[in-house]
Amino acid sequence: MVKTIEWFDGKVRMLDQTLLPREVKYIDCADYHMVAECIKKLCIRGAPAIGIAAAMGIALGAQEIKAKDFNEFMKGLETVFSELLSTRPTAVNIQWAVERMRKFLAERKNGPVDKLKTLLIEESNRVLNEDIEINRAIGKWGSQFIKDGDTIITHCNAGSLATGGYGTATGPIRVAVEQGKKIQVIADETRPVLQGCRLTAWELMEDNIPVTLITDNTAGAILRTGEIKLAIVGTDRTVANGDVANKIGTYSLAVLCKENGVPFYVAAPLSSIDFSIPSGEFIPIEERGPEEVTHIFGCHIAPQGVKVRNLAFDVTPAKYVTGIITEKGVFRPEDLHKLNEKGADLDSIMLKAK
Repeated sequence: MVKTIEWFDGKVRMLDQTLLPREVKYIDCADYHMVAECIKKLCIRGAPAIGIAAAMGIALGAQEIKAKDFNEFMKGLETVFSELLSTRPTAVNIQWAVERMRKFLAERKNGPVDKLKTLLIEESNRVLNEDIEINRAIGKWGSQFIKDGDTIITHCNAGSLATGGYGTATGPIRVAVEQGKKIQVIADETRPVLQGCRLTAWELMEDNIPVTLITDNTAGAILRTGEIKLAIVGTDRTVANGDVANKIGTYSLAVLCKENGVPFYVAAPLSSIDFSIPSGEFIPIEERGPEEVTHIFGCHIAPQGVKVRNLAFDVTPAKYVTGIITEKGVFRPEDLHKLNEKGADLDSIMLKAK
């Protein structure tokens, strides 16, 4: 698997995903402004990956701050936090990363500032390594729902490129392959930025996992044939009642799955679950520039001056979700809130394959 992001030689090195699959090129971010710009421009994307990028961006920004004491240091970091938080409003992982680093520092406020700067680098690398292990756990829990011979449909990219490595939605697929199951993957192209076409298909082919690419509007026709046995997608923010915000087109796919009796699973690390929001109607939905719709790789494909709505995400109501795959297990959307309750008997509510 290609590395998505790492701390390298005092900089944040990330794979430029806007160039894939035509070119494999890395960007070395020398300051947190570059990290923020890369997040905005989708050089790095996917909820877990941009959470890691935010953590590393904070560590990078901290190195520039000249402060004599903790309070002055934190005042300088607030500017870093603010810029990173403004990049992508729908994905909760940036907020999660900021709060994690803020808490990490608060617990060490009596330490010297220079030491805190070093510790932030170490903590950002810990965020990366933990994410890979979380994805492997998601893969283990989710693979039980994949049978030998199954065809799985996915949307957008929730693979190793969208995470620290291994992937969330592709985690169960990878584990199933490691278990010796013969499976097929159907990847939606995912307009307008074509993450399924450019990224998911590319990384699965790199790992010799059988994949077939389809246009987004082909999904219904294939689902109707019965050849697809389950769907697994990622999430940018899942909320307390089990509603899921994910790449635009996820809602349509979920409705089609429901209509055709195909189970619809969401791979969601706990860092992507926002228990502070009661339902999907309160999730902020990012709208991006019109050029993503009117152009493909710089080529103008739409009439000049046409009005464009470019919603980056949609919300899938919990009623269309069969199960949410976390690193703690698989749960029905209506039981998700119990993961945030102390002493909850998770084993008793866990969803298990029949």
